[in-house]
Amino acid sequence: MARYKFDWTDGTPKRVELTAEELTAREAEEKIWNDESADRKLEQIKKIRLQKLQETDYLALEDIIMTQAMKDYRQGMRDIPQDNTTEEQYDLILARDADKNLTHAIWSKP
Repeated sequence: MARYKFDWTDGTPKRVELTAEELTAREAEEKIWNDESADRKLEQIKKIRLQKLQETDYLALEDIIMTQAMKDYRQGMRDIPQDNTTEEQYDLILARDADKNLTHAIWSKP
């Protein structure tokens, strides 16, 4: 199946078939992108995890007694990368409902 690019050399877009060299380069770029998918998802998980931990950091102050449930929640947040190592697990952790809310139980605060 042919693949195309847009050529704008005369100021208007024209659909042009990729050459063999361009197709090879494009497929190599797509392979790299796909191979790095799990890494991108893990980075997204780590950003969400950091936000969730920051939301509960005030509970770790000396003058506040943290419940065991909250300690377990925070430890669970820190353990996400070591306990979840596959892209399929990352997909489950990043799942969202129709309102764009995270649905995995790991994100639920006690």
